[in-house]
Amino acid sequence: MTVTSIMTSDKSGQELVTFAQQTASQLVRDNLNRAQIRTIFTEVRKIEALWDADPVVALRRLNMLKPKLDYQTARIPAVKTLKEVLTQAIEEVNKAGDEKERDRRFRVFMDIFEAILAYHRTLGGSN
Repeated sequence: MTVTSIMTSDKSGQELVTFAQQTASQLVRDNLNRAQIRTIFTEVRKIEALWDADPVVALRRLNMLKPKLDYQTARIPAVKTLKEVLTQAIEEVNKAGDEKERDRRFRVFMDIFEAILAYHRTLGGSN
């Protein structure tokens, strides 16, 4: 189960849910707290709000998230797993062949991040 297979062929979402639970479990073990995840998630929500109104700007901001994740990982090593997952997902959004597929992949990117955040809390991730 990989981010690529989730983004390209997981029609039912079952792989996504299992992957998100495993990822969140790792984040809890790494002692990544909710506030650190929410900082990143807040930026992603802003990108989502732009996605339909100005997809060119939104895609640019999505790509700019990659260096921001690198910076966060340098500051807080526990971000590493989340950075790896989100970076792979961003790359899959970029690989989409057309706008419709890019939009679908972006929605899956959002689903992955939301599921990770939910499971992180469920699995006892600290504040």
